[in-house]
Amino acid sequence: MSRRFDVSQADIRELVLDECARVSEAGNLLVIPTDTVYGVAADAFSASAVASLLAAKGRGRNMPPPVLVPRAETIFGLVDGVDDRVLALTSRFWPGPLTIIANAQPSLDWDLGDTHGTVAVRMPDDEYALALLGRTGPLAVSSANTSGSPAATSVDEAQEMLGEDIDIYVDGGARESGLASTIIDLSGQTPRIVREGPITAAELREVIPELIDLDG
Repeated sequence: MSRRFDVSQADIRELVLDECARVSEAGNLLVIPTDTVYGVAADAFSASAVASLLAAKGRGRNMPPPVLVPRAETIFGLVDGVDDRVLALTSRFWPGPLTIIANAQPSLDWDLGDTHGTVAVRMPDDEYALALLGRTGPLAVSSANTSGSPAATSVDEAQEMLGEDIDIYVDGGARESGLASTIIDLSGQTPRIVREGPITAAELREVIPELIDLDG
């Protein structure tokens, strides 16, 4: 049976986060608040947990989840060939609603799906998410919704869609914007925007002038 905790209650927050870390380490799923929308979270280094995440959303391996990290420096352990562009983006926009796709470290022992050697990484600007990530390390996190449905902006919406597939629902209050993160792809020769979001193309071009839009 799924459990639900209000992480905004200071007197139980540490206990809730510790239990969430235990559940994640055991390979089970969480729904957590982020700075954009609610997300389904799984241990990024547990292939079975990531498979359960994709199954809960009704997705296949062709739609691998992004990875959330607790600090910008973590990117050095996940991304192969961190360059000046990556460092400039993380310095300006992290923590925040920017997901960066880059080539993954080839030595990583994980299976996020059909990534073709890449990884999508983000550091969220949310105190609860960061506190949990500080306990767990990188988590595979995808928006808390079934495939084709709008991303959940509250625990109620997430629970209605995902039901008993989730072990713990972490209630951190409503997410106001409901906008998923901007996604930029740096894995190829030409940097490009994959998904528009809260961070605009104009803002990104202040860091990477050669960035191309969705339409090329």
